[in-house]
Amino acid sequence: MIYYLHELILEWIQGTSLEDPLSGVRVFRYISVRGIGAAITALVFCWVLGPRVIAWLKDLKFRQFYDDKSQQAGGVVRVTDKKGTPTMGGILIVLSMDLAVILWAQLNTMILLCLLSLIVLSALGFYDDYVKITRQDGEGVASKVKLWVQLILGCSVAGYLWYVPETRPLIEDLMIPFIKTPVLQGVALVGFGITLLAIMGSSNAVNLTDGLDGLAIGCTIIVTGVFVALTYIAGNIKWATYLQVPYVPGAAELTVFCAAMLGASVGFLWYNCHPAQVFMGDTGSLALGGALGIMAVLIHQPLILVIAGGVFVMEAVSVIMQVSYFKYHKRRTGVGKRIFLRTPIHHHFEQLGWQETQVVTRFYILTGLFACLALLTLKIR
Repeated sequence: MIYYLHELILEWIQGTSLEDPLSGVRVFRYISVRGIGAAITALVFCWVLGPRVIAWLKDLKFRQFYDDKSQQAGGVVRVTDKKGTPTMGGILIVLSMDLAVILWAQLNTMILLCLLSLIVLSALGFYDDYVKITRQDGEGVASKVKLWVQLILGCSVAGYLWYVPETRPLIEDLMIPFIKTPVLQGVALVGFGITLLAIMGSSNAVNLTDGLDGLAIGCTIIVTGVFVALTYIAGNIKWATYLQVPYVPGAAELTVFCAAMLGASVGFLWYNCHPAQVFMGDTGSLALGGALGIMAVLIHQPLILVIAGGVFVMEAVSVIMQVSYFKYHKRRTGVGKRIFLRTPIHHHFEQLGWQETQVVTRFYILTGLFACLALLTLKIR
């Protein structure tokens, strides 16, 4: 909105005999200015709306009074009881992001795809949270339903990118970190698979990480910081050429989206840090994870998310390994065996005796290391 308003002002000045008394508004053409504006706006929205949203969720009795899965399975003892804490706080994140993006971004195709994915996945997460709250158990919507919605969304995004000639290389050419040129070209089937993996995998991985106060949102902040840099570089032909990464026209606007996501996430952490006043729920985690996945696809670096989001990968892989190993031994011996004490893996460390804040802080450190490695791929090619 601000971008278009400043363009109208400049057009009006050019059509008059005035000398350009408002030339200062040209500053809003800069991605850096609008990115900072979006981050601050989303942060302020979160701070201002936070108490009101939390009170509203309490009034609607959208609270978690059931034990989480880790407590049900093994009786994890925590200093702070989480029962009664409002959930669905992801509404606050998504609302703040949407307002900031609409206010500061130029609404090109890439921004609209990100906003659409954010809204669809947050709606899916909201429905899942609503089912959990009404039933007061941790099961929620059937996994098949969530996977089908994510699959349809991923196919729609991939199909659109492939259909439009300007964005078709994002699907047909496969880029791998540390390599300058595409390793595969003109192979749409592989691109479709990678796109689905990025969106669905990231969405569910962040969802699995959301189990301790501040864990998922803090890791998301660090990974989003990486994507602020990556989107800016991908959308700037000089930087992209210098660093020998794919230049994607229009991707610079994704920096504004990333900045809004960063600001909203920091604002939400204010209320979600230990002891949490509100949980983001699937409403937030599915949406944030999906947003990271689609941004990785849109800057033609889908696999770099595996590096930057290494903690998310650890969480998802731990669950896959645990379930697969348990079923394998149950088929062979009739008795299932586990690799970890509990999964996702952050609950394993809780069972080992780590305090909740220790797990969260140490996972932050790991995420920071993975983030540095992801940025390192820009120079090591």
